[in-house]
Amino acid sequence: MRSTTRLRQMIESDGIHVAPGAFDGLTARLVEESGSELLYASGGAIARSCGVPDIGLLSLTEVAARIEQMVDVTRLPVIADADTGFGNAVNAVRTLALFERIGAAGMHIEDQTFPKRCGHLDDKSLVSTDEMVQKIQAVSRARTDPDFVLIARTDAIATEGLDAAIERSNAYVEAGADVIFVEAPETVEQIEQIAERIPQPKLINMFHSGKTPLVPKERLRELGYRLIIVPSDLQRAVITAVRRTLEAINRDGDSGAVRDELASFAERERIVRTTDYLAIGS
Repeated sequence: MRSTTRLRQMIESDGIHVAPGAFDGLTARLVEESGSELLYASGGAIARSCGVPDIGLLSLTEVAARIEQMVDVTRLPVIADADTGFGNAVNAVRTLALFERIGAAGMHIEDQTFPKRCGHLDDKSLVSTDEMVQKIQAVSRARTDPDFVLIARTDAIATEGLDAAIERSNAYVEAGADVIFVEAPETVEQIEQIAERIPQPKLINMFHSGKTPLVPKERLRELGYRLIIVPSDLQRAVITAVRRTLEAINRDGDSGAVRDELASFAERERIVRTTDYLAIGS
């Protein structure tokens, strides 16, 4: 079954599905190995893995190259972070074509101005509802695979308030979005209101220490959320582990003090399937 069809079946079910955020081929393999059924290619995590902040500094080709690495090494459906579509409606259609070609199962585009900011940063600005509607309509019409899932994200809570975010969301559904992603609700009450006032499938962003409170998965399912993304927690775990290992290396000249926290040489090679590749040439 195509990954697009698998993702579409998820959003049309009454279950809820968690997509941990990966940022390269190795983390994509680890997400699959963990038993996850879905993967989120986090634009913010991809940017930070390049040593830059999530403020729209990477180009479409840079982001697409990283997403292609992830798609190539996992069988999981991959939700791609398309930021604003990397420009206007024409740019968004090109983004769609590229993401379809590399094998993403779906993507989300947002209504921030270009270049965008991380959804949990302040001082964001939005395009008009009409402009975003035109972008969604163009992308929806341009899909070559009808099962490719189009997710519309609005950042309006921070700039225009909850009512405006819901109004925008309903307009985006009318324009052809399959799933609505209201970014950064700040209270449980807002999460519940979004669920009540937007009956279509919804995605929610859940990560520790963001603006959105953590809500149990089962409660989100009851409210009608179908997808949970956890964009950068794997990357934050990596940062902590690398710092701890570097502390030992800089102090002792080797990593022996933290050896119990390290994957073994053999384990590392198993994850990237070294023997499979070597067998091809034997």
